[in-house]
Amino acid sequence: MKFFFALLISIALVPLSGVISADAARVKDLAQLHGVRNNQLMGYGLVTGLNGTGDDMKKSVFTLQAVYNMMTRHGITIDPANIEDIKVKNVAAVMVTATLPPFAKSGSTMDIQVSSMGDSKSLAGGTLLMTPLVGPDGNVYAVAQGPISVGAFSFGGKAAQVQKNHPTVGNIAGGAIIERSVSIDLGEGGNLLYQLRNADFTTAANMAEAINSRFGEKSAFPETSGSVKVAIPEQYKENIVDFIAALEVLNVEADSTAKVVVNERTGTIVMGKDVRLSTVAVSHGNLSLIIRDDFGVSQPNPLAEGETVVVPRTDIKVVEEEGQLVLLDMNKGVSLGEIANALNAIGATPRDLIAIFQAIKASGSLHGELIIL
Repeated sequence: MKFFFALLISIALVPLSGVISADAARVKDLAQLHGVRNNQLMGYGLVTGLNGTGDDMKKSVFTLQAVYNMMTRHGITIDPANIEDIKVKNVAAVMVTATLPPFAKSGSTMDIQVSSMGDSKSLAGGTLLMTPLVGPDGNVYAVAQGPISVGAFSFGGKAAQVQKNHPTVGNIAGGAIIERSVSIDLGEGGNLLYQLRNADFTTAANMAEAINSRFGEKSAFPETSGSVKVAIPEQYKENIVDFIAALEVLNVEADSTAKVVVNERTGTIVMGKDVRLSTVAVSHGNLSLIIRDDFGVSQPNPLAEGETVVVPRTDIKVVEEEGQLVLLDMNKGVSLGEIANALNAIGATPRDLIAIFQAIKASGSLHGELIIL
């Protein structure tokens, strides 16, 4: 635990040479342009060429129906009454997902992910057939097809099976061709709107001030804690890309609320640099209750009447460590390092520290937000 806090202190105190402020960050790291975003796409398709690891047609009815529809579209006549006679083990129904990047043009490619829907055991060696990818509006934005790269295997019989990673999920690099792009109007109305990734009034004000210092007064205005409106200067009206490039490399002093984040599952504790404690006394002690069951044998003397029986024996031991009442004197406001040293002096484990932070927060002595994951 001491090493953990020492690491936090070393990170907080590392000198940042050549940087305006320890909290300075570029505009592109703090905010993003409104409307410039990714779009999720999804499609339903079939994977063929599997080595007997496809869906069971008796159980996966949707796979059987998809195979029948595909054959019908290709001119293969099958009596609908005999659709259940289709017996294929090398086909699997899959869902295809992709992320359409902003400004993507028709003809470019993007990566896709393929996931099995039925009871297929593996997609290794399979090929995805032509699958249209649609957006939330129902329009087709891309078409996917190609051999699947799984990076896993699954082999076995009735008695044993060997599997590595997840053989029912695969990827196709550049497996989708974009057919339609999403139009984005940069600089609509002569303005740009930046949305902060972490809303904060101080950060929004600092960002507007940095932009005004570079491009002139009234160039930027913080509308809310999460958005900054930027007016495009006259000299950049015909070249918005250069203006955005020059704007997004500006350094802005970022700010945020003081937070303590704890993860009870892993015992991880992360404290922000602005966390402050009021004067508080903390007592730390552990009570251990050890119960052990043992069994003895009761055997009668030779030639005596009786029988041998098992006699249970229970030992109970209570161990209570001496409690330590430690005064954390924080009247003058302290740094992260001083808080770490004070808590280390108690000798608590990470899980004990989580309980201590919760108690300090409940007492009103922790000035910041306590987040429990």
